[in-house]
Amino acid sequence: MEPIRNILRHKKATVKYYEADATKIDYERKVVAISDDSEIKGDMTSTEVPFDMLVVGVGAENATFGIPGVKEHACFLKEVGDAQKIRKRIMDCVETASFKDQSDEERKRLLHMVVVGGGPTGVEFAGELQDFFEQDLKKWVPEITDNFHVTLVEALPNVLPSFSKHLIDYTESAFKEESITIRTKTMVKNVTDKTIEAEFTKPDGSKEKETLPYGLLVWATGNALRPVVRDLMGQIPAQKDSRRGLTVNEYLVVNGTENIWAVGDCAIANYAPTAQVASQEGAFLARLFNSLAKTDTIKQELDQLSVAQSTASAEDRNSILNSIHDLQKQLRRTKNIGPFAYSHQGSLSYIGHDKAVADISWFGSNFATGGTMTYFFWKSAYLSMCFSTRNRLLVCVDWVKSKMFGRDVSRE
Repeated sequence: MEPIRNILRHKKATVKYYEADATKIDYERKVVAISDDSEIKGDMTSTEVPFDMLVVGVGAENATFGIPGVKEHACFLKEVGDAQKIRKRIMDCVETASFKDQSDEERKRLLHMVVVGGGPTGVEFAGELQDFFEQDLKKWVPEITDNFHVTLVEALPNVLPSFSKHLIDYTESAFKEESITIRTKTMVKNVTDKTIEAEFTKPDGSKEKETLPYGLLVWATGNALRPVVRDLMGQIPAQKDSRRGLTVNEYLVVNGTENIWAVGDCAIANYAPTAQVASQEGAFLARLFNSLAKTDTIKQELDQLSVAQSTASAEDRNSILNSIHDLQKQLRRTKNIGPFAYSHQGSLSYIGHDKAVADISWFGSNFATGGTMTYFFWKSAYLSMCFSTRNRLLVCVDWVKSKMFGRDVSRE
Protein backbone atom coordinates (compact mmCIF):
# COMPACT_ATOMS: atom_id res chain seq x y z
CA MET A 1 0.00 0.00 0.00
CA GLU A 2 1.06 3.60 -0.55
CA PRO A 3 -0.15 6.30 1.86
CA ILE A 4 -1.95 9.03 -0.09
CA ARG A 5 -0.36 11.78 1.95
CA ASN A 6 3.09 10.44 1.03
CA ILE A 7 2.19 10.96 -2.64
CA LEU A 8 0.68 14.40 -2.09
CA ARG A 9 3.70 15.82 -0.28
CA HIS A 10 5.72 15.59 -3.50
CA LYS A 11 3.15 17.56 -5.51
CA LYS A 12 3.59 21.26 -6.20
CA ALA A 13 -0.14 21.92 -6.50
CA THR A 14 -2.25 22.58 -3.43
CA VAL A 15 -4.21 19.42 -2.63
CA LYS A 16 -6.59 18.97 0.28
CA TYR A 17 -7.12 15.37 1.35
CA TYR A 18 -9.98 14.18 3.56
CA GLU A 19 -10.21 10.60 4.80
CA ALA A 20 -13.96 10.10 4.72
CA ASP A 21 -16.83 8.19 3.17
CA ALA A 22 -18.60 9.87 0.25
CA THR A 23 -22.23 9.26 1.17
CA LYS A 24 -24.00 11.30 -1.52
CA ILE A 25 -23.28 13.32 -4.65
CA ASP A 26 -25.78 16.14 -5.19
CA TYR A 27 -25.49 16.90 -8.89
CA GLU A 28 -27.86 19.90 -8.88
CA ARG A 29 -26.18 21.65 -5.93
CA LYS A 30 -22.66 20.50 -6.97
CA VAL A 31 -21.67 19.20 -3.56
CA VAL A 32 -20.39 15.87 -2.21
CA ALA A 33 -21.62 14.83 1.25
CA ILE A 34 -18.85 13.16 3.27
CA SER A 35 -18.77 11.54 6.71
CA ASP A 36 -16.02 10.50 9.10
CA ASP A 37 -16.45 6.77 9.70
CA SER A 38 -13.33 6.24 11.83
CA GLU A 39 -13.40 4.90 15.38
CA ILE A 40 -12.25 8.24 16.75
CA LYS A 41 -15.04 10.83 16.47
CA GLY A 42 -14.70 14.60 16.64
CA ASP A 43 -17.39 17.23 17.04
CA MET A 44 -17.81 17.34 13.26
CA THR A 45 -18.50 13.95 11.66
CA SER A 46 -20.26 14.96 8.43
CA THR A 47 -20.06 17.88 6.05
CA GLU A 48 -20.18 18.84 2.36
CA VAL A 49 -17.46 19.53 -0.21
CA PRO A 50 -18.45 21.77 -3.16
CA PHE A 51 -17.08 21.01 -6.63
CA ASP A 52 -16.73 22.60 -10.04
CA MET A 53 -15.49 19.39 -11.66
CA LEU A 54 -15.82 15.92 -10.16
CA VAL A 55 -14.15 12.58 -10.89
CA VAL A 56 -15.99 9.50 -9.59
CA GLY A 57 -13.68 6.54 -9.08
CA VAL A 58 -15.21 4.67 -6.13
CA GLY A 59 -15.01 1.23 -7.74
CA ALA A 60 -17.66 -1.39 -7.10
CA GLU A 61 -19.01 -3.62 -4.36
CA ASN A 62 -18.99 -7.41 -4.38
CA ALA A 63 -21.89 -8.86 -6.33
CA THR A 64 -23.60 -11.74 -4.53
CA PHE A 65 -26.22 -12.19 -7.30
CA GLY A 66 -28.91 -12.48 -4.66
CA ILE A 67 -27.62 -15.88 -3.51
CA PRO A 68 -28.74 -16.49 0.09
CA GLY A 69 -25.97 -16.65 2.68
CA VAL A 70 -23.09 -15.29 0.57
CA LYS A 71 -22.96 -11.88 2.24
CA GLU A 72 -23.24 -13.41 5.72
CA HIS A 73 -20.74 -16.28 5.41
CA ALA A 74 -18.28 -15.57 2.57
CA CYS A 75 -15.04 -13.60 2.65
CA PHE A 76 -14.37 -11.15 -0.17
CA LEU A 77 -11.31 -9.77 -1.97
CA LYS A 78 -11.93 -6.03 -2.32
CA GLU A 79 -10.51 -4.15 0.66
CA VAL A 80 -7.49 -4.49 2.96
CA GLY A 81 -9.86 -5.50 5.76
CA ASP A 82 -11.03 -8.42 3.62
CA ALA A 83 -7.47 -9.76 3.39
CA GLN A 84 -7.03 -9.48 7.17
CA LYS A 85 -10.31 -11.31 7.71
CA ILE A 86 -9.25 -14.13 5.35
CA ARG A 87 -5.91 -14.51 7.10
CA LYS A 88 -7.58 -14.80 10.50
CA ARG A 89 -10.20 -17.22 9.15
CA ILE A 90 -7.54 -19.52 7.66
CA MET A 91 -5.66 -19.76 10.94
CA ASP A 92 -8.91 -20.21 12.87
CA CYS A 93 -9.80 -23.14 10.62
CA VAL A 94 -6.34 -24.69 11.04
CA GLU A 95 -6.27 -24.37 14.83
CA THR A 96 -9.88 -25.53 15.25
CA ALA A 97 -9.21 -28.55 13.04
CA SER A 98 -6.23 -29.40 15.28
CA PHE A 99 -8.36 -29.23 18.43
CA LYS A 100 -8.26 -32.35 20.64
CA ASP A 101 -10.79 -35.09 19.79
CA GLN A 102 -12.05 -33.28 16.68
CA SER A 103 -13.83 -35.79 14.41
CA ASP A 104 -12.27 -36.69 11.04
CA GLU A 105 -15.34 -35.46 9.16
CA GLU A 106 -15.29 -32.09 10.90
CA ARG A 107 -11.54 -31.80 10.41
CA LYS A 108 -11.95 -32.31 6.65
CA ARG A 109 -14.71 -29.69 6.54
CA LEU A 110 -12.67 -27.10 8.41
CA LEU A 111 -9.66 -27.62 6.15
CA HIS A 112 -11.63 -27.44 2.90
CA MET A 113 -10.94 -24.00 1.39
CA VAL A 114 -13.38 -23.04 -1.39
CA VAL A 115 -12.76 -20.17 -3.84
CA VAL A 116 -15.72 -19.09 -6.01
CA GLY A 117 -14.73 -17.34 -9.25
CA GLY A 118 -12.42 -18.63 -11.96
CA GLY A 119 -11.11 -15.28 -13.17
CA PRO A 120 -7.53 -14.07 -12.54
CA THR A 121 -8.36 -12.99 -8.96
CA GLY A 122 -9.81 -16.36 -7.95
CA VAL A 123 -7.09 -18.33 -9.73
CA GLU A 124 -4.29 -16.29 -8.13
CA PHE A 125 -5.79 -16.62 -4.67
CA ALA A 126 -6.23 -20.38 -5.02
CA GLY A 127 -2.61 -20.72 -6.16
CA GLU A 128 -1.29 -18.51 -3.34
CA LEU A 129 -3.37 -20.40 -0.75
CA GLN A 130 -1.98 -23.76 -1.90
CA ASP A 131 1.55 -22.27 -1.77
CA PHE A 132 0.88 -21.09 1.79
CA PHE A 133 -0.06 -24.64 2.75
CA GLU A 134 2.82 -26.35 0.94
CA GLN A 135 5.56 -23.95 1.99
CA ASP A 136 4.51 -22.98 5.51
CA LEU A 137 1.39 -24.45 7.09
CA LYS A 138 2.25 -28.13 6.78
CA LYS A 139 5.69 -27.46 8.30
CA TRP A 140 4.20 -25.73 11.33
CA VAL A 141 1.09 -27.90 11.64
CA PRO A 142 1.98 -31.27 10.03
CA GLU A 143 -1.15 -32.98 11.34
CA ILE A 144 -3.33 -31.14 8.79
CA THR A 145 -1.36 -32.43 5.78
CA ASP A 146 -3.80 -35.18 4.77
CA ASN A 147 -6.95 -33.06 5.07
CA PHE A 148 -6.09 -29.58 3.74
CA HIS A 149 -7.68 -29.06 0.33
CA VAL A 150 -8.39 -26.14 -2.03
CA THR A 151 -11.34 -26.15 -4.47
CA LEU A 152 -11.97 -23.55 -7.18
CA VAL A 153 -15.61 -23.21 -8.28
CA GLU A 154 -16.52 -21.58 -11.60
CA ALA A 155 -19.94 -21.32 -13.29
CA LEU A 156 -18.45 -21.15 -16.81
CA PRO A 157 -16.96 -24.14 -18.69
CA ASN A 158 -13.37 -22.94 -18.09
CA VAL A 159 -11.30 -20.90 -15.68
CA LEU A 160 -9.53 -17.76 -17.00
CA PRO A 161 -12.09 -17.30 -19.82
CA SER A 162 -10.29 -14.19 -21.16
CA PHE A 163 -7.07 -16.17 -21.78
CA SER A 164 -6.16 -18.38 -24.74
CA LYS A 165 -7.18 -22.04 -24.82
CA HIS A 166 -3.54 -23.10 -24.50
CA LEU A 167 -3.12 -21.17 -21.22
CA ILE A 168 -6.46 -22.39 -19.86
CA ASP A 169 -5.33 -26.00 -20.39
CA TYR A 170 -1.92 -25.20 -18.89
CA THR A 171 -3.53 -23.67 -15.79
CA GLU A 172 -5.88 -26.61 -15.29
CA SER A 173 -2.96 -29.03 -15.67
CA ALA A 174 -0.85 -27.05 -13.16
CA PHE A 175 -3.70 -27.00 -10.65
CA LYS A 176 -4.08 -30.75 -11.00
CA GLU A 177 -0.38 -31.19 -10.19
CA GLU A 178 -0.78 -28.89 -7.17
CA SER A 179 -3.82 -30.92 -5.95
CA ILE A 180 -6.21 -27.99 -6.44
CA THR A 181 -9.66 -29.18 -7.54
CA ILE A 182 -11.39 -27.19 -10.28
CA ARG A 183 -15.20 -27.42 -10.40
CA THR A 184 -16.37 -25.79 -13.62
CA LYS A 185 -20.01 -25.55 -14.75
CA THR A 186 -20.92 -25.34 -11.07
CA MET A 187 -23.28 -22.62 -9.84
CA VAL A 188 -23.63 -21.76 -6.15
CA LYS A 189 -27.29 -21.68 -5.13
CA ASN A 190 -27.18 -21.28 -1.34
CA VAL A 191 -24.59 -20.84 1.41
CA THR A 192 -24.88 -21.78 5.08
CA ASP A 193 -22.29 -21.38 7.81
CA LYS A 194 -20.85 -24.84 7.04
CA THR A 195 -21.97 -25.90 3.56
CA ILE A 196 -22.39 -24.69 -0.01
CA GLU A 197 -25.37 -25.88 -2.02
CA ALA A 198 -24.42 -25.95 -5.69
CA GLU A 199 -25.78 -27.09 -9.02
CA PHE A 200 -23.45 -28.95 -11.40
CA THR A 201 -24.10 -29.24 -15.13
CA LYS A 202 -23.15 -32.68 -16.48
CA PRO A 203 -21.68 -33.25 -19.98
CA ASP A 204 -25.09 -34.38 -21.24
CA GLY A 205 -26.64 -31.06 -20.12
CA SER A 206 -28.51 -32.44 -17.13
CA LYS A 207 -28.12 -30.75 -13.76
CA GLU A 208 -27.26 -32.29 -10.41
CA LYS A 209 -27.42 -30.69 -6.98
CA GLU A 210 -24.64 -31.27 -4.48
CA THR A 211 -23.50 -30.05 -1.09
CA LEU A 212 -19.91 -28.94 -0.43
CA PRO A 213 -18.78 -28.66 3.23
CA TYR A 214 -16.26 -25.86 3.76
CA GLY A 215 -14.20 -24.09 6.40
CA LEU A 216 -13.29 -20.99 4.38
CA LEU A 217 -15.33 -19.55 1.48
CA VAL A 218 -13.74 -16.77 -0.59
CA TRP A 219 -16.05 -15.00 -3.06
CA ALA A 220 -14.01 -13.64 -5.97
CA THR A 221 -16.59 -12.98 -8.67
CA GLY A 222 -18.84 -10.16 -9.81
CA ASN A 223 -19.14 -6.38 -9.30
CA ALA A 224 -22.16 -4.45 -8.03
CA LEU A 225 -22.96 -0.73 -7.85
CA ARG A 226 -22.09 1.18 -4.71
CA PRO A 227 -25.04 3.09 -3.16
CA VAL A 228 -23.44 6.50 -3.85
CA VAL A 229 -23.18 5.64 -7.58
CA ARG A 230 -26.71 4.25 -7.74
CA ASP A 231 -28.04 7.42 -6.10
CA LEU A 232 -26.15 9.65 -8.58
CA MET A 233 -27.52 7.66 -11.51
CA GLY A 234 -31.03 8.28 -10.20
CA GLN A 235 -30.43 12.05 -10.40
CA ILE A 236 -29.38 12.01 -14.08
CA PRO A 237 -32.14 11.25 -16.62
CA ALA A 238 -29.60 10.08 -19.23
CA GLN A 239 -28.53 7.28 -16.85
CA LYS A 240 -32.00 5.80 -16.29
CA ASP A 241 -31.39 2.79 -18.59
CA SER A 242 -27.95 1.97 -17.18
CA ARG A 243 -27.74 -1.01 -14.82
CA ARG A 244 -24.03 -1.76 -14.40
CA GLY A 245 -22.60 1.72 -13.74
CA LEU A 246 -22.24 5.28 -14.98
CA THR A 247 -22.23 5.37 -18.78
CA VAL A 248 -19.57 7.74 -20.13
CA ASN A 249 -18.64 9.21 -23.52
CA GLU A 250 -15.30 8.94 -25.33
CA TYR A 251 -13.80 11.56 -22.98
CA LEU A 252 -15.05 9.66 -19.87
CA VAL A 253 -17.60 12.41 -19.16
CA VAL A 254 -20.70 10.95 -17.50
CA ASN A 255 -23.54 11.01 -20.01
CA GLY A 256 -26.09 13.70 -19.13
CA THR A 257 -23.53 15.89 -17.33
CA GLU A 258 -20.84 18.39 -18.32
CA ASN A 259 -18.57 18.45 -15.29
CA ILE A 260 -18.52 14.89 -13.93
CA TRP A 261 -16.12 12.18 -15.11
CA ALA A 262 -16.08 8.51 -14.07
CA VAL A 263 -13.27 5.92 -14.17
CA GLY A 264 -12.74 2.35 -13.07
CA ASP A 265 -15.33 -0.25 -12.11
CA CYS A 266 -18.07 2.34 -11.52
CA ALA A 267 -17.92 3.50 -15.17
CA ILE A 268 -19.23 1.76 -18.28
CA ALA A 269 -16.81 2.52 -21.09
CA ASN A 270 -17.16 -0.67 -23.19
CA TYR A 271 -14.00 -2.15 -21.71
CA ALA A 272 -13.44 -4.96 -19.22
CA PRO A 273 -13.49 -3.78 -15.57
CA THR A 274 -9.79 -4.37 -14.93
CA ALA A 275 -7.05 -2.47 -13.12
CA GLN A 276 -5.26 -1.99 -16.45
CA VAL A 277 -8.25 -0.14 -17.91
CA ALA A 278 -8.70 1.98 -14.78
CA SER A 279 -4.99 2.91 -14.77
CA GLN A 280 -5.10 4.11 -18.37
CA GLU A 281 -8.34 6.02 -17.71
CA GLY A 282 -6.69 7.80 -14.79
CA ALA A 283 -3.65 8.72 -16.89
CA PHE A 284 -5.94 10.03 -19.64
CA LEU A 285 -7.85 12.27 -17.22
CA ALA A 286 -4.56 13.60 -15.81
CA ARG A 287 -3.52 14.65 -19.33
CA LEU A 288 -6.97 16.10 -20.00
CA PHE A 289 -7.01 18.21 -16.84
CA ASN A 290 -3.43 19.38 -17.43
CA SER A 291 -4.53 20.43 -20.91
CA LEU A 292 -7.50 22.33 -19.51
CA ALA A 293 -5.27 24.11 -16.99
CA LYS A 294 -2.75 25.06 -19.67
CA THR A 295 -5.56 26.29 -21.91
CA ASP A 296 -6.80 28.65 -19.20
CA THR A 297 -3.27 29.93 -18.56
CA ILE A 298 -2.64 30.58 -22.27
CA LYS A 299 -5.99 32.37 -22.66
CA GLN A 300 -5.11 34.68 -19.74
CA GLU A 301 -1.72 35.45 -21.32
CA LEU A 302 -3.41 36.16 -24.68
CA ASP A 303 -5.85 38.56 -23.02
CA GLN A 304 -2.98 40.40 -21.35
CA LEU A 305 -0.98 40.62 -24.59
CA SER A 306 -4.05 41.82 -26.50
CA VAL A 307 -4.43 44.73 -24.09
CA ALA A 308 -0.69 45.44 -24.14
CA GLN A 309 -0.40 45.57 -27.96
CA SER A 310 -3.19 48.13 -28.24
CA THR A 311 -1.15 50.66 -26.28
CA ALA A 312 2.35 49.59 -27.32
CA SER A 313 4.68 51.42 -29.65
CA ALA A 314 5.16 50.26 -33.24
CA GLU A 315 8.40 48.42 -32.41
CA ASP A 316 6.95 46.69 -29.35
CA ARG A 317 3.69 45.89 -31.15
CA ASN A 318 5.44 43.60 -33.67
CA SER A 319 7.13 41.71 -30.87
CA ILE A 320 3.84 41.34 -28.99
CA LEU A 321 2.02 40.15 -32.14
CA ASN A 322 4.68 37.47 -32.65
CA SER A 323 4.15 36.31 -29.06
CA ILE A 324 0.39 36.22 -29.66
CA HIS A 325 0.84 34.06 -32.78
CA ASP A 326 3.10 31.65 -30.85
CA LEU A 327 0.61 31.37 -28.02
CA GLN A 328 -2.26 30.76 -30.46
CA LYS A 329 -0.32 27.87 -32.02
CA GLN A 330 0.39 26.49 -28.55
CA LEU A 331 -3.30 26.82 -27.64
CA ARG A 332 -4.35 24.83 -30.70
CA ARG A 333 -1.87 22.05 -29.84
CA THR A 334 -3.02 21.99 -26.23
CA LYS A 335 -6.67 21.75 -27.19
CA ASN A 336 -5.98 18.97 -29.66
CA ILE A 337 -6.31 16.06 -27.20
CA GLY A 338 -8.08 13.03 -28.62
CA PRO A 339 -10.66 10.80 -26.95
CA PHE A 340 -9.72 7.98 -24.58
CA ALA A 341 -8.43 4.89 -26.38
CA TYR A 342 -7.59 1.78 -24.38
CA SER A 343 -4.39 -0.03 -25.29
CA HIS A 344 -4.46 -3.64 -24.11
CA GLN A 345 -1.00 -4.63 -22.88
CA GLY A 346 -1.94 -8.23 -22.09
CA SER A 347 -3.21 -10.34 -19.20
CA LEU A 348 -1.23 -11.95 -16.38
CA SER A 349 -2.15 -14.42 -13.66
CA TYR A 350 -0.17 -16.29 -11.02
CA ILE A 351 -1.17 -19.97 -10.81
CA GLY A 352 0.90 -21.15 -7.86
CA HIS A 353 4.13 -23.14 -7.40
CA ASP A 354 6.24 -20.27 -8.84
CA LYS A 355 4.40 -20.39 -12.18
CA ALA A 356 2.34 -17.81 -14.04
CA VAL A 357 0.52 -17.46 -17.36
CA ALA A 358 0.54 -14.45 -19.66
CA ASP A 359 -1.31 -13.32 -22.78
CA ILE A 360 0.88 -10.44 -24.00
CA SER A 361 0.09 -7.97 -26.77
CA TRP A 362 3.28 -6.93 -28.54
CA PHE A 363 3.43 -4.83 -31.73
CA GLY A 364 0.03 -6.01 -32.86
CA SER A 365 0.69 -9.69 -32.10
CA ASN A 366 -0.35 -11.85 -29.14
CA PHE A 367 2.06 -14.12 -27.28
CA ALA A 368 0.78 -16.81 -24.92
CA THR A 369 3.27 -18.17 -22.42
CA GLY A 370 3.33 -19.91 -19.06
CA GLY A 371 5.83 -21.31 -16.57
CA THR A 372 8.57 -20.20 -14.22
CA MET A 373 10.06 -17.55 -16.52
CA THR A 374 6.59 -16.07 -16.93
CA TYR A 375 6.38 -15.99 -13.12
CA PHE A 376 9.46 -13.73 -12.99
CA PHE A 377 7.91 -11.53 -15.67
CA TRP A 378 4.72 -11.37 -13.54
CA LYS A 379 6.84 -10.32 -10.55
CA SER A 380 8.52 -7.55 -12.52
CA ALA A 381 5.15 -6.33 -13.82
CA TYR A 382 3.85 -6.29 -10.25
CA LEU A 383 6.81 -4.16 -9.15
CA SER A 384 6.32 -1.74 -12.02
CA MET A 385 2.78 -1.04 -10.80
CA CYS A 386 3.97 0.13 -7.38
CA PHE A 387 3.72 3.91 -6.98
CA SER A 388 7.13 4.63 -5.53
CA THR A 389 10.68 3.34 -5.14
CA ARG A 390 9.95 3.01 -1.42
CA ASN A 391 7.09 0.63 -2.11
CA ARG A 392 9.11 -1.40 -4.61
CA LEU A 393 11.87 -1.90 -2.06
CA LEU A 394 9.40 -2.88 0.67
CA VAL A 395 7.71 -5.42 -1.61
CA CYS A 396 11.08 -6.92 -2.59
CA VAL A 397 12.09 -7.17 1.07
CA ASP A 398 8.79 -8.95 1.84
CA TRP A 399 9.41 -11.46 -0.96
CA VAL A 400 12.95 -12.19 0.24
CA LYS A 401 11.80 -12.44 3.86
CA SER A 402 9.05 -14.91 2.94
CA LYS A 403 11.48 -17.08 0.97
CA MET A 404 14.07 -17.11 3.75
CA PHE A 405 11.89 -17.38 6.85
CA GLY A 406 8.46 -18.37 5.54
CA ARG A 407 5.16 -16.53 5.83
CA ASP A 408 3.83 -15.37 9.16
CA VAL A 409 1.40 -17.98 10.51
CA SER A 410 0.35 -16.10 13.65
CA ARG A 411 -3.39 -15.75 14.12
CA GLU A 412 -3.45 -11.88 14.20
